[in-house]
Formats: sequence, C-alpha cells, structure tokens
Amino acid sequence: MTAPSSLHAPIGFDDFLQVELRVGRIVAAEVFPQARKPAYLLQVDFGPALGLRKSSAQITQLYQPEDLVGRQVVAVLNFPKKQIGPIQSECLVTGFHNADGHVALCVPDREVPLDTKLL
Repeated sequence: MTAPSSLHAPIGFDDFLQVELRVGRIVAAEVFPQARKPAYLLQVDFGPALGLRKSSAQITQLYQPEDLVGRQVVAVLNFPKKQIGPIQSECLVTGFHNADGHVALCVPDREVPLDTKLL
C-alpha cells in the first residue's frame, strides 16, 4: 500500500514523546465574539498539577457551548501561548476535519484521569 502524499517525513519516537498531548475536561464554553472566524472560548481543566487553561476552538458547526461542558478532550500543552484577540490561548484542543470541513473533537472513547498523556 502506498502512503498518502500528504504525510510528513518520518520522526523518531522521542520526537513524538516531546509533544505534550494531555486529556482535560471542558469546564466552561462560550461564544468568542472577538475571534475572526466563529469560535468558542474554552476553559479546560487538566487537573491539580497543570490546572485550568484557556483555548479558542473553531468548532461552532458541530457543537453548542452547553454540549461541550463536561466533555474530555485531547490538547497540546507545550506550544507557546498564542494571542487570539483579547485572550492568550494556553493550549491547542485537537480535532479532525470531517467530510464537510468541520472540526470534530479528538476525545478519549472512555473516561480517563485528567492530565493523562496520549501514548
């Protein structure tokens, strides 16, 4: 089977381990009116050691704010903070584009402890 042409050059396992992909729980979600593209401002709890982090997420096509609260998500925690309008995004909540180009969240399929690292 031929690999898709969009794959990047191979990386080593140690490179993968440097990306801090952790599980958090969305504790607050609201419309982010200052964002250039429709987005929500999320507050994600990563447990006592890592705490609460803010993120802007362009997931408005598939989710309503009230449906997000309480959900576990996978986020990158070791990117530098990014200024997005009036807030600094402190993590990158991950997802996948569906067939329509809308973002579906990357989530564990079972409940796991907050701060769990993706393997």
